[in-house]
Amino acid sequence: MRTEGAYGGDAHGDGSHDGGSRGDDAHDLRHHGDAEVRDDGSALTDLAVNVRADTPPAWLREHVAASLDGLAAYPDGRAARAAVAARHGVPVERVLLTAGAAEAFVLLARALKVRQPVVVHPQFTEPEAALRDAGHTVDRVLLRESDGFRLDPAAVPEDADLVVIGNPTNPTSVLHPAAAIAALARPGRTLVVDEAFMDAVPGEREALAGRTDIPGLVVLRSLTKTWGLAGLRIGYVLAAPDTVRELARAQPLWPVSTPALAAAEVCVSPRALAEAAHAARRVASDRAHLVAGLREFEPDGLRVVEPAEGPFVLIRLPRAVVVRRQLRGLGFAVRRGDTFPGLGDDWLRLAVRDRATVNGFLQALDRAVVVAGR
Repeated sequence: MRTEGAYGGDAHGDGSHDGGSRGDDAHDLRHHGDAEVRDDGSALTDLAVNVRADTPPAWLREHVAASLDGLAAYPDGRAARAAVAARHGVPVERVLLTAGAAEAFVLLARALKVRQPVVVHPQFTEPEAALRDAGHTVDRVLLRESDGFRLDPAAVPEDADLVVIGNPTNPTSVLHPAAAIAALARPGRTLVVDEAFMDAVPGEREALAGRTDIPGLVVLRSLTKTWGLAGLRIGYVLAAPDTVRELARAQPLWPVSTPALAAAEVCVSPRALAEAAHAARRVASDRAHLVAGLREFEPDGLRVVEPAEGPFVLIRLPRAVVVRRQLRGLGFAVRRGDTFPGLGDDWLRLAVRDRATVNGFLQALDRAVVVAGR
């Protein structure tokens, strides 16, 4: 029977947990950053969507364009699948190509026989939405602001047979230690780790992709964030062969298009990995510049979740709803935070951009905070 509620109670801005109430969810799990820049937001400077701004690069666009000559044939994912396997040093049987990481969440929700799924929040809301749509009742573990939104493995119920966590986590930008996440593994449990933003972390510290020694581990990767391919839809799953086979049975025929397969193959090439590593270092520098600027607003009550490790930062500030509205009037779109379980309407997520864009944003933020405080 389909259920709309989720165990875990009301989510407050401080990340507290009210316990075992069930009922309607006040969080819009289907709201994502792209909603901020649609329609009347299309002309705004985008700090709402976590896609690298200067992408896709010319060489990638040219490679994808060249694949169009093969559109008359059905897609053949063997070369791309082998390339992903080689990139992570795993057998090809442990790789499943998907139409973005979002498809993988749907496959997991529909294909795996689970009784007690748990989602660790605040995090990307699509995993929980997919589980609900598949008829599951979802148990939430809400990480606390007072703990820096860091994972305590002991907070996850022992009877959970599916656990979903992001690393680094969207929207908190927290990078959990690999050992802490691995400690969640149990016999009979599927441990899903969303590493969609891991390639934006210099050296991919704390990555679990490629690990074959953790029972039940399923790692999701996206190629849309770093390479600006959100419109193409390409990602992949790394898991035990039997899990890959279960998920593949739930896919339609030819689920990934020929252009997306071409992108997947080239985006895991040595050249692309070197460019991604360079981009990760640049993002880290630009993020430090953004965080330093945001700290200037501490007298106004603004707080940054630190240390931030992803290509975005999460902030809490008074009257954030008014500030966000004022920012739109000043030409900047930012991501509201109240749609994430565990956060309230005083939270905003900001994508990391180049220094010139950040400087313009900080000036606009200064004006918005002044107006909101009147």
